[in-house]
Amino acid sequence: MRELEITSPANPRLKALAGLRRRRAREETGRTLVEGHEEIRLALEAGVTPRTLFVAEELFSPSGRAGSQEIGTQPELVERLRAAGVEIVRLSPAAYGKVSYREGPDGLLAVVDNVGMPLSSLHVDSDHWLGLVTQGVEKPGNLGAMLRTADAAGADAVVAADPVTDWGNPNVVRASKGTLFALPVASASTTETVDWLRAGDVTLVVTTPETDVVHTEVDYRGRVAIAVGSEKHGADETLLKAATHRVRIPMHGRANSLNVSVAAAIVLYEAVRQRG
Repeated sequence: MRELEITSPANPRLKALAGLRRRRAREETGRTLVEGHEEIRLALEAGVTPRTLFVAEELFSPSGRAGSQEIGTQPELVERLRAAGVEIVRLSPAAYGKVSYREGPDGLLAVVDNVGMPLSSLHVDSDHWLGLVTQGVEKPGNLGAMLRTADAAGADAVVAADPVTDWGNPNVVRASKGTLFALPVASASTTETVDWLRAGDVTLVVTTPETDVVHTEVDYRGRVAIAVGSEKHGADETLLKAATHRVRIPMHGRANSLNVSVAAAIVLYEAVRQRG
């Protein structure tokens, strides 16, 4: 089958593709963008099948051509998706530049269905369940970084309470290195999230500087959710009142807080340490 080739940056299809950088377009179409060999590879391993793959072979990196990943090099990844019936569209470097959203692109951009599920579809199905709750996090890079950490720590799910950004934001995908597709993720209001955690008999540990309890002084075994608040305001009163434990991370310098993704990582890995 002859594959479509686009060389002009002014092509209308590219305009619609670039539009997926906007949240409204993602919500209206139910689709988002995944750019990069590694990110697409992880999405495939998580069972995601792209709708379309846009390819600029001139931009393929030497490491991608000679990679040893499970799904292989960039050409091998393209061939795998072609064999699976995924639409392949070839782009000139100039055309690819119209739709790329990252620095140093490697010539692979996929359109996939949006991720995320209703909170009611997410289940606490283990006595050792570990989750991360992010409340009102604004920066896609922080949300993506927390997804990457949650995946590395073996968390079972991530819930965005009162989310400011959406899971399909391309910068969330990028910062998560594709782990967004490997973890169950859901969004809900803070009240719904708190009720859901209570129904699942989950211990809620909320980070805040307004406590004397250090994060290493509580028990993270059993069913536990670790919650962090927004970059600017931290956890709100609803989340703090619902907490089983309020914990702080010791600070010995002049700054009075850590980046929210760093704070989440520190507490998640205390849970990992305690769980052995």
